[in-house]
Amino acid sequence: MDYEKLEAFIFEKMSKTHLPGLSLALIENGKLAYSRGFCFRNLEYGLRATPKTLYGIGSVTKSFTALSVMQLAERGKLDLDEPINKYIKLNLESRGEPVKIWHLLCHVSGIPALAYAEALIRYMTGAGGKWVPIANSEDLRIFMREANGWAFSKPGERWFYLNEGYVILGHIVEKVSGLSYDRYVKENILGPLRMNRSFFHKEDVEADADVATPYIITRDGEPIESVHPYGIYADGGLISNVCDLSQYIIMYLNRGMCGGQTLVSPNSIEEMEKPRVKLPLQVFGGEAYGYGLSITPNFFGYKMVGHGGSVLVYTAYIGYVPEKQAGVALLANGSGYPLSQIGMYALAMLLDRNPEDLPFVKLERTYDLLCGVYETYKGTMDAKVTAKGGILQIEICDKYTDMIIPLIPEDIESNVKKFYTLQASGKLPVEFIVKDNNVELIYERYRLKKVSALT
Repeated sequence: MDYEKLEAFIFEKMSKTHLPGLSLALIENGKLAYSRGFCFRNLEYGLRATPKTLYGIGSVTKSFTALSVMQLAERGKLDLDEPINKYIKLNLESRGEPVKIWHLLCHVSGIPALAYAEALIRYMTGAGGKWVPIANSEDLRIFMREANGWAFSKPGERWFYLNEGYVILGHIVEKVSGLSYDRYVKENILGPLRMNRSFFHKEDVEADADVATPYIITRDGEPIESVHPYGIYADGGLISNVCDLSQYIIMYLNRGMCGGQTLVSPNSIEEMEKPRVKLPLQVFGGEAYGYGLSITPNFFGYKMVGHGGSVLVYTAYIGYVPEKQAGVALLANGSGYPLSQIGMYALAMLLDRNPEDLPFVKLERTYDLLCGVYETYKGTMDAKVTAKGGILQIEICDKYTDMIIPLIPEDIESNVKKFYTLQASGKLPVEFIVKDNNVELIYERYRLKKVSALT
């Protein structure tokens, strides 16, 4: 594998999004093959990120919760097809039907996000947001007492990502195991996998010498030191490093085994990886959610499994391809370029495929080519083409007014790249013509030529 090509891609994306630090681990043939840190875990003191650097892994924690539930199901402690009120004091229903454990595992409870985590993370990190007084699963039960009235569909019908559902699952783990959630995970997952530097508690993290400082990246690209939102664990509270996470991924590749330890049966791993509900965002086709894991059935012809995570000040991604015994773990101390996309770039290379063929990479390369300053005949009028929030747009501005024209891609494969914008309830075609490193823009009555890059 061409590690230098991957490193160059990572440097490019970190530079564009002002990401302070990142750590990466790659698994080839079922073994850790490569690991390194990029840039800084702490900007003030110039401390470099390493493969051992600790970061919050956010919602990647959900896969640990799902794995815990599968372990307890194998031991006869719970039944995935039972309503949750059999195990805890919460009568959760959607449109008159009881919500079951498996509904929460794959986010098909029928209840749209209640956004407790979003509010809590923003408030605790100083980004704003409403204060929600939730410190544990008991507090969450109070918060959710009226959630039945927020239900949109019957259980099992539609995917709504529900952080609160995984807090409930963590509470069920505690009730049926007799252990606190963090202790259960430590004794039944972290310990057997020798993930010795993976923690839930602040005091354990602060006692470690290699911890990434959490940063908020402002809209202007400035990294501001912040705090990790410690609190509830089961939906996103684990702190880990890419070397530990590589052990975790290898366990999935080995169908529940790692280092001579059997955490769960191969059948349970297959159940976790089984596509159960179609995801709204479709890139490759067939993307679905299983039990605590996302599944892409056709990633260059292979099934890819993974999960991302974000607590705003830390981001994370794990992904693996069982058939090829390949995997990737990524962690960063900020929200910059999506780590899932870096992960897919790496996995494509591990599969000996060209990562530049990835749909999002093609789109980004196209946007990079088209963005710039454009002028009409003899410079009588100028415009900028920019990319914001994944959308290309034309900006025609003067002293008094701003005209912003969003462009929707229609066909970008050829040298004539076709977009459209909406005007008066109709579609107005917009074309970019690329020839010999020159770019022209045809918009309504205008022909503009790209004269420079953006500054």
